[in-house]
Amino acid sequence: MGKSFWISFIIGGLIWAAVLFWWFVYQPPFAISERGPGMDGEPAGEAAVSRASTDIGTIFESFDGVLPSTSIKTSWPHFRGINSDNISAERVPLRDFSDGKMPDIVWTIELGEGHAAPAVHNGRVYVLDYDEKEEADMLRCFSLDSGKEMWRRGYKVKVKRNHGMSRTIPAVNDSAVITVGPHCHAMGTHAVTGELLWGIDMVSQYGSEIPLWYTGQCPFIDDTVAVLAPAGAKLLLTGVNAMTGEVVWETPNRHGWKMSHSSVIPMTFFGRRVYVYCASGGIAGVAADGEDRGSILFESDEFNQAVVAPSPVQIGGDRIFMTAGYSAGAAVFQVSFSGGKFSISMTGRHTVRESLASEQQTPLYSDGHLYAVLPKDAGAHRDQFVCVDGRDVTAVKWTSGHDFRFGLGPFIIADNKFFILSDDGLLTAAAISARRFERLGTAKISSGVDAWGPMALVSGRLLLRDSRRMFCVDLRK
Repeated sequence: MGKSFWISFIIGGLIWAAVLFWWFVYQPPFAISERGPGMDGEPAGEAAVSRASTDIGTIFESFDGVLPSTSIKTSWPHFRGINSDNISAERVPLRDFSDGKMPDIVWTIELGEGHAAPAVHNGRVYVLDYDEKEEADMLRCFSLDSGKEMWRRGYKVKVKRNHGMSRTIPAVNDSAVITVGPHCHAMGTHAVTGELLWGIDMVSQYGSEIPLWYTGQCPFIDDTVAVLAPAGAKLLLTGVNAMTGEVVWETPNRHGWKMSHSSVIPMTFFGRRVYVYCASGGIAGVAADGEDRGSILFESDEFNQAVVAPSPVQIGGDRIFMTAGYSAGAAVFQVSFSGGKFSISMTGRHTVRESLASEQQTPLYSDGHLYAVLPKDAGAHRDQFVCVDGRDVTAVKWTSGHDFRFGLGPFIIADNKFFILSDDGLLTAAAISARRFERLGTAKISSGVDAWGPMALVSGRLLLRDSRRMFCVDLRK
């Protein structure tokens, strides 16, 4: 190479250095900072309390979908199923894909980008979708048999893309279906006709703050009462009549805790039903029965995380397991009852590398063991499906191994098998065992991405989704 080449090379390098210096000093493109909880996509101003009012439920359309010809007795009426444990009680024999054949996909539905999952009741499938064209939250009702839409009820609200938009599951009974939208709008709708029953803007009415990745809490209907967790200026939880929206009971927010992405889970301790909620600030148990319904029975701020997506899990009768992402690890709480009063204490606090942990999905608890997919910051076992002893959450019984990793996808128990959905749409069936991970077979259901929405199983038909589509898969043998 000649002298002129090297002179040109040096001059070019000096010019590029000068351009880069000017760019970063005088025209900085963005602020560079360490990634932490809540720092990877929160839309500016979404958490502000003041905003334009929303006319909840003013949009309605009906379609030609019809109910199944035969009555469907089983139901998946809310988040984590009938018993809020993600374990199906159905006795329908299910396929395990060991024959290498694909299950039948009964129908597929296009959805707005998100992770909102379905509830199923009386042959109807309910999903809270976001219509990007109309800029509206839409509760959509489909026929379980055909996938044809029956009706939709919604309201205008501008939601920016933020790792998807809608991400909650409705709660439904024979009369009402309740939804909570990305911006904390709660809506009650007639479960059959789609008639609007009531609407509550939890930001305007309760002073709730929209969580970093929008509302993740799924409502729960207890008999005739819809349970919500506004975690606002004055109220932590509230129960409203599912048909009218009228307040039945309220729980004060004594410590100013904020709304998390976690959901309220009903549990029973020492003969009393309790609503357990993990807010951003702490965990509380609220009376679900008796004259003091709505009052706080126990609370602890020892698990105080800025971002909490998994919900509480009852283990061993009198303990609660809690986990969260962003290296929060896990905690175990002991619930006690003495002298007519409840108390709670944290008996274990563990890092993400030494115990079971989960970033997004709520762990399973069955036969004294906890199961979950470990988060990406869990070291060598990241993204693996893991079993630990429920008496000692640091005692790992087995992992799925480095060849079987699942990402942030959901998992359930049905027909004495695990069904685990990887976030790229691969459905894995595995045997339930406390001794080892035994994969039975796999089926590629979706070619999409971010298959994070929780699954639902009704009459042998599995409902699952990726970021853009929902599938009904016939798992019956």
